[in-house]
Amino acid sequence: MSGQLMPCSPGEIGSLFLFEKLTPEQLGRLCSEGRVELFQPGPVYTEGDPATCFFAMIEGTVVLSRRVGGDDVEVTRTSQRGVYAGAMQAYLGDRVRQAYNNSMRVTEPTRFFVLPADTFAAIMSEWFPMAVHLLEGLFFGSKNIQATVGQRERLLALGSLSAGLTHELNNPAAAAVRATSTLRERVAKMRHKLAVIAEGPFSRDALAGLIEIQERTAERVAKAPSLSPLEASDREDTLTEWLEDHGLDYGWQLAPTFVQAGLDVDWLEQVAAAVDEEILPGAIGWLNYTVETELLMTEIEDSTTRISQLVDAAKQYSQLDRAPYRVVDVHELLDSTLLMLSGKIGSRIQVVKEYDRTLPPVPGYPAELNQVWTNLIDNAVCAINGAGGEGTLTVRTALDHERLLVEFRDTGPGVPQEIKSSIFDPFFTTKPVGQGTGLGLDISWRIVVNKHHGTLQVESVPGDTRFQVLLPLTAETPEDAASALTTTSEEAV
Repeated sequence: MSGQLMPCSPGEIGSLFLFEKLTPEQLGRLCSEGRVELFQPGPVYTEGDPATCFFAMIEGTVVLSRRVGGDDVEVTRTSQRGVYAGAMQAYLGDRVRQAYNNSMRVTEPTRFFVLPADTFAAIMSEWFPMAVHLLEGLFFGSKNIQATVGQRERLLALGSLSAGLTHELNNPAAAAVRATSTLRERVAKMRHKLAVIAEGPFSRDALAGLIEIQERTAERVAKAPSLSPLEASDREDTLTEWLEDHGLDYGWQLAPTFVQAGLDVDWLEQVAAAVDEEILPGAIGWLNYTVETELLMTEIEDSTTRISQLVDAAKQYSQLDRAPYRVVDVHELLDSTLLMLSGKIGSRIQVVKEYDRTLPPVPGYPAELNQVWTNLIDNAVCAINGAGGEGTLTVRTALDHERLLVEFRDTGPGVPQEIKSSIFDPFFTTKPVGQGTGLGLDISWRIVVNKHHGTLQVESVPGDTRFQVLLPLTAETPEDAASALTTTSEEAV
């Protein structure tokens, strides 16, 4: 939008704090190469458009806003003379994308001194070469530091996840190894017991009946019901009494295995009716090995299934085999992240899931959303640990005004009101030296806001802190990841 051209007075330009130290010759050059424009209430430039001009306000009222999701959020409103905005990084040239980082509008007739971006860059380099070098070093140095520390933040998170995953994998792997070793021993004993039975005076029909009972026993093991500790104890006592009544003095050793397999007195009666009394102890002993081997194989299956689930969760978390941008179910992402972080969360923190499973999938970058969940869960765990180590982490999803809400609520001490406005700033951290980089929330904010056009906000009182991520249900096209994550956040005026 162009304004109405007005006379340019070097004296008036020189009264602005930005130009007050310039010489009359320099002020004259500004007026000759720049211009004064009067803008009526309305927009002056729009965020994202090519940054073609540098603006310094002479008089009026200016409002700067940033686009968040589909809304323009006001960040600055001022009537101070001399405030400036626009192509402030023109001196960097083609090394950065020259676009307006905000939108500017005026609420009353407002006069600006307007300088073309290329002229502003040339004047800066000519008049203030040392300052330009310092500003360039500050800009690119800050970017490099931020990228380096951001990489370290991700490596620290990866190390934490690796430790947690190793811990989670160790338990089922160790269980499978133990079960395999015991299974080998039981199979060996079963072969020995079978040889003893085969050498005994048993008829072909008796052996066939025993084999048939073995098959039915294996089927019952696979369908064993889940019993409470009290029910299991009562059933063990009953089975022990039956076994002892039928000549098995070591029945108390067999009863727990039979109960775990879902076998009862009725089953024992069927066994007793199918075989002769003199071979009943040997038959039950042999069937005990059958039950044990079935239970051990079930344990091995459960352990290896758990390992497979953990590997799947790791793949889901890392999104190694997925497209970088796709429609995703946030619940799958949340579950995989919680599983990957379970070792860090520990047993003293209760995790509560309040999912609305009716929510539709949303378009996004799943690997980077997982990074957001990781940062927010890590912050919640640190907050709870700092308050004694016991508490509750609640992860909730819901529909919020045509947007999908993902909320992380912790029972930690809360975010003090005086730092609440700073927690999303780069390098701001409340953690002890060496334990935090101050980039976790900054990276999360840029992923949610810049890349997914969503909102990241916090509500906090002692004992109830809620980080809320709001994601749009639809998106037009995926954005370029690099530009989205390197968008600067300057709102200069």
